[in-house]
Amino acid sequence: MKLNDIRDNAGARHRRMRVGRGIGSGKGKTSGRGQKGAKARSGVSINGFEGGQMPLHMRLPKRGFSNKKFAKDFAEVNLGLVQKFIDAGKLDITGVVDHAALKAVGLARGGKDGVRLLAKGELTSKVTFNVAGASAGAVAAVEKAGGSVIVPAKEEAAA
Repeated sequence: MKLNDIRDNAGARHRRMRVGRGIGSGKGKTSGRGQKGAKARSGVSINGFEGGQMPLHMRLPKRGFSNKKFAKDFAEVNLGLVQKFIDAGKLDITGVVDHAALKAVGLARGGKDGVRLLAKGELTSKVTFNVAGASAGAVAAVEKAGGSVIVPAKEEAAA
């Protein structure tokens, strides 16, 4: 084999179809669009358009409620994963474990409004958490292990 013998595999490169380039090309005159009508014209075939009749998606009633504007964005962290990181030696539990500490080890992704602690999994280490929110099950599990959960928003409401 020589350098000038190298070729692409058959069919590896396919030339694009040039429409509207004469009747002999097979895609001339109407360019494969047929005769007249909305679909023959450019930029007119609107998805969901029903010829002036009220489209189905507009006839059906609106349902539900979206709280996107005021919804809080929490990074959800499960106790089982926290324990896994403690066992692996990735998470330091000598001080208070907060959003910054969890984010540093890669447990809390996102969550511009803080961390919410959830009770999935089991916690065996004594840890003090300072988080934006925690489920009742998570608080119970942390206290059972000898730790504590500080939720600043609830402390302000109690005072």
